[in-house]
Amino acid sequence: MVTPLKGLERVPWDAIKDSSGSAEAIPLLLRTVARGDASAARAALRDLRSRICQYGFVVDQATAATVPFLWELARLPQVTCRVQIVRLLKSIADARQWESTASVYPKLLKHRHDYVGWERQARHAVHADHGTLRQLLTEPDTELVEAASELASALAA
Repeated sequence: MVTPLKGLERVPWDAIKDSSGSAEAIPLLLRTVARGDASAARAALRDLRSRICQYGFVVDQATAATVPFLWELARLPQVTCRVQIVRLLKSIADARQWESTASVYPKLLKHRHDYVGWERQARHAVHADHGTLRQLLTEPDTELVEAASELASALAA
């Protein structure tokens, strides 16, 4: 069996930020989602979501780096919260908070243009592995298929 999340150590988590500050807790949260029991996995995913897609629509610097690992977890049948992972990916794909704000109030984000860039990078990261959707759309879990269909529609828009 392949060890999930092997590439986590290649990301400089301590040098990037999530909504709580340093993103150094993200690897532990991802590992808990991958190996934890259902309750621990759901709790870790909730914490992860608040760090990389706060309020369901505000992404941060660490979001794009986290997305490939979310795709990896969504592919693994032993992961207990795959539906929630796919829904998180959809939230990230839909995130346009900073971009919308910048278009209406350009002076407000004049010195914070990095937020718009983080949002775009996160969306691109979701799009980069959209091929995984083909696998998810053939799963026997109807709730997972529904979430994957919603994500596919969001990516097609």
